[in-house]
Amino acid sequence: MNKRAANSRIVVLDTETTGLSPEQGHRIIEIGCVELVNRRLTGNRFHVYINPERVIDAGAIEVHGITNEFLEDKPRFAGVAEDFLAFVDGAELVIHNAPFDVGFINHEFALLADPLAPITRYCEVFDTLAFARQKHPGQRNSLDALCKRYGVDNSHRELHGALLDAEILADVYLLMTGGQFSLLDEASEGQAAVTESQVIQRIAADRPPLKVIACAAEELEAHQQRLAAIEKAAGGTCLWNQ
Repeated sequence: MNKRAANSRIVVLDTETTGLSPEQGHRIIEIGCVELVNRRLTGNRFHVYINPERVIDAGAIEVHGITNEFLEDKPRFAGVAEDFLAFVDGAELVIHNAPFDVGFINHEFALLADPLAPITRYCEVFDTLAFARQKHPGQRNSLDALCKRYGVDNSHRELHGALLDAEILADVYLLMTGGQFSLLDEASEGQAAVTESQVIQRIAADRPPLKVIACAAEELEAHQQRLAAIEKAAGGTCLWNQ
């Protein structure tokens, strides 16, 4: 994760489709996006269902639960393409298994009456699946597996949905790439850079010793319960318990 990304606009994106391959004529039926600025959710979202102008594979319906009947009155991709591109243009796209979604987006762009260039002409792409495989080699790195590893609650995820999965992925992405950035990283736009002297506060030699306040028994118990929960969610030993 580089310092540039700490202060850039990020859009976490997911799609649902009629099937597995655009080369077989499959289309996008749902796009869900959430926006991060300075690694914080802004509340800005892009979400749309799309009429694919073709039948959805039965296997795909089992995954996302979106039916042909539900999409009958929804707009075609051509009707949402301009708004979608306006939302993502210039952002870094964060996608789990990016080649899948990028392939479908580029396919939809190419089908337009006035075709658009591939999405990578407008956005950088960060693939959380590829990143997770490097960070956790030999382990399961599906979105569900990462939720369990990082303690992200996905209990409300019975079926796949583009917006819900984008929201879950945003939480996983922030945890997997290190949580909050250090104060010594680049300052955000419009903020002065933080200097070392502002971060490190020297204690005067003649300052009296700080008072030590011991935790209460119930506070210690709550702490131990929290460590046990972390250990369970991580699927291994919690360092603080060693």
